[in-house]
Amino acid sequence: MHPTIRFVQGNEACVEGALYAGLQFFAGYPITPSTEIAEHLAVRLPRYGGKFIQMEDEISSMCAIIGASLTGHKVLTATSGPGFSLMQEALGYAVMAEIPCVIVNVQRGGPSTGIPTHISQGDVNQARWGTHGDHAIIALTASNHQDVFTTTVEAFNMAETYRTPVILLYDEVVGHMRERLDIPEAGQIPLVERLRTSVREGVDYHPYLPREDGRLPMSDFGGVHRYNVTGLYHDMWGFPSDDPKVVHGLIRHLVDKIESNVEAIARYKTYYLDDARTVLVSYGATARSALHVVQSMRNKGQKFGLFELQTLWPFPYDIIGEAIGRAKQVIVVEMNMGHICSEVKRALNNPRNVFLINRIDGVFITPTDIRQGLRLIEGKGV
Repeated sequence: MHPTIRFVQGNEACVEGALYAGLQFFAGYPITPSTEIAEHLAVRLPRYGGKFIQMEDEISSMCAIIGASLTGHKVLTATSGPGFSLMQEALGYAVMAEIPCVIVNVQRGGPSTGIPTHISQGDVNQARWGTHGDHAIIALTASNHQDVFTTTVEAFNMAETYRTPVILLYDEVVGHMRERLDIPEAGQIPLVERLRTSVREGVDYHPYLPREDGRLPMSDFGGVHRYNVTGLYHDMWGFPSDDPKVVHGLIRHLVDKIESNVEAIARYKTYYLDDARTVLVSYGATARSALHVVQSMRNKGQKFGLFELQTLWPFPYDIIGEAIGRAKQVIVVEMNMGHICSEVKRALNNPRNVFLINRIDGVFITPTDIRQGLRLIEGKGV
């Protein structure tokens, strides 16, 4: 069987990935440049037996998908920077209560209302630290529509595997450009379904007691088991506790279940790294321009390579260090003030060899911009 071939926006590719993954409930509020996700799901999701609801704002959207997830459904919301800011309190609740859900943030210029119809990648650190308190988070991205589709499916798989919210950090250029998408046959990409408890009705159920493999079986809220759900530190029954041992154990669990699985969560692509002396590191739409530069430089006989990040958080420090640690210089290309550049410096033994080429004016960074940045770095005698 051949895959279904479509010519779509990146936002539509995200919709197709969510439906493929088994999305059952969407709640959201229109906001540029993610609105097409809501528009298409309003039409498509009911045809798959799912429910679509437009909420009054973004925090209520986040709360709605949390409730729907607790009742046993795969859930999604989509927004952009200002709406993502409004979601942070509820996002922290989902982290603490270990509720599987997927949040799409199609990034635009900020802060505040910023520049709604133009590109930015300025929400990278917000995705990591936007909600208060110590916590771990999974944030994924992609540079083309085929990867948007696959990454969206994997976001749902990771949400169910680690019982956690997963953030998809796409950007305006990827969201709005159009290109080919091959939608695979059902079953071609494995899906992770909700792990439900085998504890029988009437038997004591511990909703926050991990198995030996770290996974936490769930019971559909409103079903046969009664249990407590709270944003407070809680024991294995879900009841609030300020016992230092319980508090310490819970925060370690919330962090370790993600940070101890970096290699399993990490998604990335590498190009020409075997002999690369200069390595570009990029992600999202900027990786398209970076790859163009790398290929053109190699055609001229220069040993360039590219490391394209698809998992931004947890950051794969060891993988980056092993893959590009021997390069003479590393150039991070991104559309912000250096969110990922600072992490790459932490990953390498010689951070002085790491440089930033960026744009922060809402204009997409082109191969010409990158080449100009390379000439400036060379002009400094590096």
